[in-house]
Parts: sequence; structure tokens; C-alpha cells
Amino acid sequence: MANKETENKIAQLQMLEQNIQNLLMQKQTFQTQIIEIDTALEELNKSKGSAYKIIGAIMVSTDKDSLKKDLDSKKEIVTLKIKSLEKQENQLREKAAKLQEEVLSQIKNKGDEK
Repeated sequence: MANKETENKIAQLQMLEQNIQNLLMQKQTFQTQIIEIDTALEELNKSKGSAYKIIGAIMVSTDKDSLKKDLDSKKEIVTLKIKSLEKQENQLREKAAKLQEEVLSQIKNKGDEK
């Protein structure tokens, strides 16, 4: 009975680890977006000419202040998404650590019985 329970917990642990990896990949994608937005904001601040924005398949001239607001807004949204992912990651890591502790305890107790 305990052996089956241990196997189930190990499977849960593997799923948690996979979920953590998925969150880390999403987080990396969002961090890349932050870098791109920061680079765009830097270039926008340096630019003395016109500013352009890509909408779908076309590029249109736009007001620099409007574009800056748009980029700042996108950065804020992506930052919030990263914080949310970090919170989820921490919760999963805590759950995984607890589960790992339980599995190791069960394995140790099974070994002590022999």
C-alpha cells in the first residue's frame, strides 16, 4: 500500500517539476519582451525624427509620446505577468519540496523496516 502511495507521490513530484519548467520558459519569454521594450524605449528617447509603430503588417507614423505610453503600458503588463509566474513558481516549489520530503521519509521508513 505504502509503495503505491510512494509511486503516486513521485509521479506528482515529476508533474510539479514539469509545471515549474513550463513556468520558467514562460517567464523567460516575458523577460525577453521586457528587454525588447526597454531597447525600444531607449531608441525612442534617442530618436530626434519620426516614430513608427507596427500594426499588423504595416508600419505607421505615430506620436512619440503616444508610443512611449504604449510601450510603458506593455512593460507594466509584462512585469505583472512575470510577478504572477514567480508567485506560481514559488508555490509549486514549496509543494514539491513538501512532497519530496514525504517521499524520502516513506522510502527511509520502508528501508528501516527491513
